Amino acid sequence: MKHLPNLITGLRLVLTLVVFLAMLGLASQPIIMWLVSTGIDPQLVQTGFYFTAFWGFAIAAITDFFDGWLARKYKVESTLGAILDPIADKVLVAGAVVGLAVLGSWMVGLAGGLILFREFAVSALRETLAPKGLTLPVTLLAKWKTTLQLLALGGQLFVGGWIAWGLPRDPALAQQATMAADIVLWLAVAVTIWTGVEYALAARKTLKT
Repeated sequence: MKHLPNLITGLRLVLTLVVFLAMLGLASQPIIMWLVSTGIDPQLVQTGFYFTAFWGFAIAAITDFFDGWLARKYKVESTLGAILDPIADKVLVAGAVVGLAVLGSWMVGLAGGLILFREFAVSALRETLAPKGLTLPVTLLAKWKTTLQLLALGGQLFVGGWIAWGLPRDPALAQQATMAADIVLWLAVAVTIWTGVEYALAARKTLKT
């Protein structure tokens, strides 16, 4: 039980790679054509890639809750876990953003770029403060921010595979689902940027004192 939380975090990193490769397969025409040439139905190829990408991402996102919960429940928090957990979160988010952008979603690319800019900026702030013995405590909103990001990106993967899932081919329904996913995405961007501003102000105050 002592090493289980870290193993779950490691699983999240592995699943991130699987998700990214599945999205890369969707975007790569040569890979799709090669699979089709082996006799696999083109629709099955697309469905398989979307299935792998979405459910791989969903399982990875769920592990984000369980590793921390198990570590706290059984009092097996570790320095390694504290380092790996935020790294795994950021790698999962970054992998999904890049994968969706590669699939041609310019809006996710723009929104994801803002999210990643904030993540790297806050990481740079922490690196700047660390040598001075200063830290930026994680706020409650920042914790919810990660959950919102994962929900938003999962929603984008879901609507991206709308036809592949065999869902009703009703243009109005598909448009409503896409609009809902887009709203959640931009809400995630807004919360992400806001928490970044909060951290910047906290860092400024900390450096002054």
